[in-house]
Amino acid sequence: MNVRATAGAGAAAAPSLTARVLRRVLLPLALTWLVGTAVALVVASYFTEQAFDRGMLDDAYAVSANVQAGERDIELLLSPREVNNVLFDQSETVFFAVLRPDGSLLAGHEGLQVPAPEEGARYRFSRITHQGQALRAVALNHDAPNAYRVVIAQTTRARTVLVERLLAYSLAPQFVLLALLAAWLWRGIDRELRPLGELRQTLEQRDAHDLAPVPVARSSRELEQLGDTLNALLDRLALSASAQREFAGNVAHELRTPLAGIRALADYGLAQQSPSVWREQLESIALSQARASHLVDQLLALALADEGRTGLQRETLRLDELAQQAVLRHLARADAQGVDLGALGLDEAVTVEANAALVEGILDNLIDNALRYGGRTITIELAGHTLAVIDDGPGIPPEAQRDLMKRWAQGPAGQKLGQGAGLGLAIVARYAKLLGAELSFAKASDEGGLRVSVAFPTT
Repeated sequence: MNVRATAGAGAAAAPSLTARVLRRVLLPLALTWLVGTAVALVVASYFTEQAFDRGMLDDAYAVSANVQAGERDIELLLSPREVNNVLFDQSETVFFAVLRPDGSLLAGHEGLQVPAPEEGARYRFSRITHQGQALRAVALNHDAPNAYRVVIAQTTRARTVLVERLLAYSLAPQFVLLALLAAWLWRGIDRELRPLGELRQTLEQRDAHDLAPVPVARSSRELEQLGDTLNALLDRLALSASAQREFAGNVAHELRTPLAGIRALADYGLAQQSPSVWREQLESIALSQARASHLVDQLLALALADEGRTGLQRETLRLDELAQQAVLRHLARADAQGVDLGALGLDEAVTVEANAALVEGILDNLIDNALRYGGRTITIELAGHTLAVIDDGPGIPPEAQRDLMKRWAQGPAGQKLGQGAGLGLAIVARYAKLLGAELSFAKASDEGGLRVSVAFPTT
């Protein structure tokens, strides 16, 4: 119970395909947007600072234009009120200073020190701290003979506010667009995957014995391929289940009579006191058992033939060798029955692409049928890619040949002798079909007999 509960919890915790696809799409897109926004913000901040710095430099030039040489020293021509008008800024606190070459203050705020421009440069921007405030400053040098330096510094509140607004105005719409895109993608992906959910529900509600093809919506190539593959699997399962059911039913039906006969023979023998009767009954039981065993082998062969439709292994085989081995397998039985069993055309090698078990099954069943119903001579003939089993028995009427290739069908000879179950030729026909071979019947000679030929496809 714990294992099942754990497995169920793990399955429930797995994310849906819709969520996984959405995450795979939105995360890279969001990261791309954020990186793009960061780059755009850096560029905007750079040009914003350039604009503010340019305005501050213009103020420095405006102050510098009002500094001139006096009788004793350079002097600032602007009054404090005029300086305030020139440097007025509604949102920033502005500091200025006009410094002599030795660094002494000519006018402005005391203690306003900034890094000097580099050699060969006219001005230099820098960040300083003055009176506990972080300021952006520019130092503008005036060349000799009246050398001096103008320093303008101001707070950066407007710059910070502008950058923050740029960040808010750029990120907020993108987050809204991302949310709208996520909702749109969610609905779209869910709509595209809906047939997959319907397929799952169809399979959940289906009975275990129902192996009919499931309806599949042709909404996408992938779903169509999945449905075709699933239906092909159901076809194979239906074929296998049908073969198993038929095999089980055939075994149950056909073994009922021989098993009942064996039980009756055993009961009769047990009721007798004569050893000769016991021996007679045991011989009858052995014969019945052999017939029942042969029937089971034939039923298994048919079941394997049905299974063989799904995946038949082929290889290069020597027909002459397989025919020779078949003759050797049945030679003792033929001798015991006084039947002349031989072969023709086995001197030359003949190769085909086939399955050894099926070829052997064809030969064994044809020879077995000939031994049961044929005459005194049986010949295995190999001519090219055609194998033939020829006997001098009563033969099969043309009108009965097609029926004898069906299961449980017996000809007049079989019904008369009471042997077999009508499966031998059905097995041969099924094996020949699986191998792509052509099965045909003909008279062995003008006097009669039967010639059963199996023509294998050439490689």
